[in-house]
Amino acid sequence: MGDLSVNLCGIELDNPVIPASGTFGYGYEFAELYDINCLGTFSFKGTTLHMRTGNPQPRIAETNAGMLNAVGLQNPGVDAVIREELPKLAKVFHKPVIANVSGFSAAEYAEVCRRLDAVPQIGWLEVNISCPNIHGGGMSFGTDPKAAAEVTRAVKGVTAKHVIVKLSPNVTDIAEIARACEDAGADALSLINTVMAMRIDLKTRRPVLANTTGGLSGPAVFPLALRMVWQAYEAVSIPIIGLGGIRSAEDVIEMMLAGATAVQIGAANLVNPFACRDIIDALPETMERYGIKTLSKLTGGAH
Repeated sequence: MGDLSVNLCGIELDNPVIPASGTFGYGYEFAELYDINCLGTFSFKGTTLHMRTGNPQPRIAETNAGMLNAVGLQNPGVDAVIREELPKLAKVFHKPVIANVSGFSAAEYAEVCRRLDAVPQIGWLEVNISCPNIHGGGMSFGTDPKAAAEVTRAVKGVTAKHVIVKLSPNVTDIAEIARACEDAGADALSLINTVMAMRIDLKTRRPVLANTTGGLSGPAVFPLALRMVWQAYEAVSIPIIGLGGIRSAEDVIEMMLAGATAVQIGAANLVNPFACRDIIDALPETMERYGIKTLSKLTGGAH
């Protein structure tokens, strides 16, 4: 069998498959269905300093080739995550996990990361400067190179953990944002987050989502994500986690050829809760079919 292992910021992963934040809860929910230790790791639900109830309903809508969400970072707050969610996770997942972090100021991002820095089971902090579904934070940092760098520097100043900055596709020049984060000290990047989109109900003649717009994910965004990972790989020398519409072992290989060290699976988990497990199971045969012996050697191989 081929070698599926990859190295993400000095931490060895059994394989590059990582469920994306917001699609895998805190992990223990999926552990009721299968042994989630088969995963490389996973990124748990986006965490903010204080509890958030999220956006008004409805906040999910389907499309022909994906889905829209405007959940709005519903979570119990960082202290409750540390106190209640992570001990439950530790009982079922025995690998370092990625903590996804959001905020409304550089200081708030830093404070959340400072509190998570003391948690041994967290291996990486994924700093989400790209959420399109909240007002006054999130994507507003990810579309401005200076603001992106400011958040990156603030977080790096309070933690010894590996910092992954999650980038927005809703920008003109993804390479500029990527370089700004690398220059500010980011250890890795993840991209892309969802693309701003909307649907209109023909009967009510009003937007389907209460938030009007939401984030588009699923197969529709895969070619866009692939292009941006390609551009980011050309612009920076730090590792990249590629995500956006991945739903097969072939997609994983394609994304790695574009420049990804590892990948995240998002919307596919909401269609099939076994999606990540099935992709991992399919990787050895797919690698054999394409003459691939060592998966990690694929990264950037199409450049």
